[in-house]
Amino acid sequence: MKNVIELNHPLITHKLAILRDKKTSTKEFRELVSEIAMFVCYEAMHDAKLESVEIETPIKKFKTKKIDQDKYAFVPILRAGMGMLDGVITVIPNAKIGHVGMYRDEKTFKPVNYFFKVPKDIEKREVIILDPMLATGGSAIDAIELLKSKGVKKIKFLCIIAAPEGLKLVTEKHPDVKIYCGCIDKHLNKDKYIVPGLGDAGDRIYGTK
Repeated sequence: MKNVIELNHPLITHKLAILRDKKTSTKEFRELVSEIAMFVCYEAMHDAKLESVEIETPIKKFKTKKIDQDKYAFVPILRAGMGMLDGVITVIPNAKIGHVGMYRDEKTFKPVNYFFKVPKDIEKREVIILDPMLATGGSAIDAIELLKSKGVKKIKFLCIIAAPEGLKLVTEKHPDVKIYCGCIDKHLNKDKYIVPGLGDAGDRIYGTK
């Protein structure tokens, strides 16, 4: 899985230890998801193209380089992906935002799509999909296929925790999509939850359980 990048960073390991703890409060959980998302996005921008510009410092005019933020779009998968949005927006503040709405059928474990809205010129942008958990890979695959149907050519997927089963499926279906994750966990259990994981990210972000 050459297109899977696991950050494996001491700071992320530390923050994940707090995030996983069932005693962590909703407020702290939400803040940590945002912080870790920022770190993962930072890594995902490693190959960003820079454009030459001229600025004026308090001392002199200076030729330097900047990222064209208008070439990017973030697409969180609702609802848990919204928890990552504040963090990544600090990295690319002017990126446009789209949304993919999905929920998991509790009997089939397959994603059900109920909402999809993206900027009109989405095909001209590099799109970064956000979802804290990549478990079975079903939601990731559906979101990628929806974006490709709109003409998007370059897609990255950002998550905080991933399961090997989901990573394998997504990379087989979409080998052109790079996946960045904070940590790859052991496996999925019979209910298709990541082990050791952190439970249901959406419920813990919004305090609904």
